[in-house]
Amino acid sequence: MNIRKDLIQLIQICSVFSGAFMAWNLLGLICNTPSPITVVISGSMEPAFQRGDILFLYNRKQKNDELDLEIQNVGDIVVYNLDNREIPIVHRVINEYQIPGDKKKKKNQSKQYLLTKGDNNNIHDVSLYGRGKKYLNTSRDILGTVKFYIPQLGYLTIWINENPKFQKVFYAGLILMSLFE
Repeated sequence: MNIRKDLIQLIQICSVFSGAFMAWNLLGLICNTPSPITVVISGSMEPAFQRGDILFLYNRKQKNDELDLEIQNVGDIVVYNLDNREIPIVHRVINEYQIPGDKKKKKNQSKQYLLTKGDNNNIHDVSLYGRGKKYLNTSRDILGTVKFYIPQLGYLTIWINENPKFQKVFYAGLILMSLFE
């Protein structure tokens, strides 16, 4: 065994993983979201998005006349995350509310609240939000607005997550491929 060759191979594997991690974080920083890319896992947004579509999110602040707000408009498709759910939800904004900031406390920022619904669902998402919650707070719940997507490219991710046995085989195969260049 050549230890030097093995160490170089290990360093190459580590650099691939750290490079992917840094690219993900850089993309998140540019898009101002912790999750700049997500995969559609249900049919609630059909026909706009199909299961397996990869969505690219953007959450940069936009200027609004006198205020600096993150603005989502009615009709925008947003991805939101809730405390009681592990997986983010992709739905369309059907109503938007703004509550002005308190001028006495010198807080001139208003807050935006959203009501969402899946295009393929019959009712709005209030039942998903959690007990006593009727709207989404854009500053706390919204991960980003969908800017563009790639159809069906994320289906491999869904398939791997839905088949735990294959998941182990897939990861073992990746490790073996990296070891035997």
